[in-house]
Amino acid sequence: MEYHITASQLRQKYFDFFTQRGHCLIASAPIVPDNDPTALFISAGMQPLVPYIMGQPHPAGRRLVNVQKCFRTSDIDQVGNTTHLTFFEMLGNWSLGAYFKREMIPWSWEFLTGEEGLALDPRRLYVTVFAGDDQVEKDRESVDLWRKQFAQAGIGATEGERIFPLGRADNWWGPVGRTGPCGPDTEMFFDAGGVSCGPDCRPGCSCGKYVEIWNDVFMEYEKKADGTWGRLVQRTVDTGMGLARVLTMLNGLDSVYDIDTLRPLVDQIGRMSGRTCERHARSFRIVADHANAACHLAADGVEPTNIERGYVLRRLIRRAVVHARRLGIEQSIWAPLFERVRAGGDEVYPELESRAGQILDALQGEEEQFERTLKEGLKRFEQVARRSKETIEGERAFDLFATYGFPLEMTQELAQERGLAVDTKAFQRAFARHQELSRRSAGQQFAGGLADRSSAATHYHTATHLLHAALRRVLGRHVEQRGSHITEERLRFDFAHPRPLKAGEIEQVESLVNAAIERDFAVCSAEMALEQARESGALGLFGDRYGESVQVYAIGELAHAPQGDPQGPTFSKEICGGPHVERTGLLGRFRIVREQSASRGVRRIRAVLEA
Repeated sequence: MEYHITASQLRQKYFDFFTQRGHCLIASAPIVPDNDPTALFISAGMQPLVPYIMGQPHPAGRRLVNVQKCFRTSDIDQVGNTTHLTFFEMLGNWSLGAYFKREMIPWSWEFLTGEEGLALDPRRLYVTVFAGDDQVEKDRESVDLWRKQFAQAGIGATEGERIFPLGRADNWWGPVGRTGPCGPDTEMFFDAGGVSCGPDCRPGCSCGKYVEIWNDVFMEYEKKADGTWGRLVQRTVDTGMGLARVLTMLNGLDSVYDIDTLRPLVDQIGRMSGRTCERHARSFRIVADHANAACHLAADGVEPTNIERGYVLRRLIRRAVVHARRLGIEQSIWAPLFERVRAGGDEVYPELESRAGQILDALQGEEEQFERTLKEGLKRFEQVARRSKETIEGERAFDLFATYGFPLEMTQELAQERGLAVDTKAFQRAFARHQELSRRSAGQQFAGGLADRSSAATHYHTATHLLHAALRRVLGRHVEQRGSHITEERLRFDFAHPRPLKAGEIEQVESLVNAAIERDFAVCSAEMALEQARESGALGLFGDRYGESVQVYAIGELAHAPQGDPQGPTFSKEICGGPHVERTGLLGRFRIVREQSASRGVRRIRAVLEA
């Protein structure tokens, strides 16, 4: 298939356009949020930048551009139609007080219509703006700026015909919580040439005639605790362009699965199955999407488990395997599909290359484990389905999960194909009797960095650094962070280690951490070049995610490498965004309450601080 523009070309156009306007290109953050238990995954391009949008200086400066990999669990069940994906990429640029509407709206027009950018026909462009309400005035500045852009192309831009003022549900962002930065946005749409749905058809309706291609968010307000609105001192710009959606539109494709990063997966599935996507579209798309998403999740260190992020990955892998078997594919699907994913993304996501072995180990290992019970599980499901009149009992669905590894959603999908429902409430009751239900929905609000920047959560953040350093001293330098979950009440720390810790090792780790607390080390920080930070011994936890300049926190002296030794000058030293306590003596007594397996090759420690 020939393409007018590929994913690589579109990314590069976007990067070039904004770097030529003074922006610094930064790497995508991992899909797994750093120290943010309120969200399972990064689901929006701006999510990793919330701390900087809220005022924290970014080491790369005030003008930023990147492509951010994102994942939404809410779209898993919708995968199979022409538009929904679980893994997607968002192009975005940000101003952290450097520019605002007068610069961004003309740039948006220039990129959309100019030869430097997408060269779209301006006569097919439409925009929406915030209409105002009883709390905040109409965004008249954006209206005026858009009129000027259209006028330059000889196009009249009247409200209700070319510019559409809409309400808060359509053209307002934030705040993240009850208070904080927020503001109006303006969305850009392209008339794809479809049939109008009626006299009220307009940009933003769901008929498909108008395709949303870009969104500029202008954060100029602050919602205060008393419910009033004030103007921000530092106004910020946050934009987002969905890569797959825009590629589909620019290439005149009928399906997002035909873009150049996904079509190779579809073609490979066809070769392995000997069938065509046209006749088996839903299964083809499910396998392609889930394989793509699973590779990226595994690349960021997610391992298949029965809880939280690991449960989502397990569900993707197993659902992909079921649909592959339905297509007649009996061999393992992961090696050939991973090669297609790697070929389409390793230039911007180097972890696909650097972690290739770990990715395939995780995916193939889960497939092999599931394969042992899949056939028997499908037989058992057929027996249960035949005995069920309208609804499959929750206990039976849980038996399929516990005995054969069928996620509830898979049982629901199989049941729906036979006109049956599943008693999900009874399933959840059965599940709760066996283990804590800890999966969280993707739709929860997020906040960058720690979920809670209270004093207690900050104490636990510093304690996590002490724990990491102590583990490396007791167990060895192979110990690396694989994840953390910090609340006001405890810390949870996942780390690479091949076996359970012995009782004596746990005691040693506790003793080292408490000795570091008793020493009352000062916690200091400095901004330095990334290479300088690494050479100084600072640990970087998530691979190539940093800008040229980074923040380094040391427990002890910044000048020395970390040793995990309470008697040495520097106990811990990591690249980190903070926040931390000023001295370790503020932490109290550290106690490990549980050590267990998190997944294959990954151990998990839960610990508390006591007065």
